[in-house]
Amino acid sequence: MNSDSARFGRPTKGLSTVLTIAPLALLLAATGPALAQRDDPGLQLNCANDFFRLCAGVDPNGSEADDCMNRNRPRLSPECKAAIGDYDRKSSSKAGRR
Repeated sequence: MNSDSARFGRPTKGLSTVLTIAPLALLLAATGPALAQRDDPGLQLNCANDFFRLCAGVDPNGSEADDCMNRNRPRLSPECKAAIGDYDRKSSSKAGRR
């Protein structure tokens, strides 16, 4: 195999990884104030699916995103509920240190 076929054949492992991760990063960034603006990986990873399942059609960059997640809290996945609990605990402990 010459170098041209490696360059123009199947994607290399690095490119394949980028093509897999890039859409996930966009998905997480698109979750808006409800998840992404809190800059918490636990919320982003554990609640993104819940947001899109329960809040389809809601602008993820609007205030409605938080309202939707709060309104649907009983229907959230156990993983998302745990991530929210962890986030709330971390946030309240940071506020107490000020």
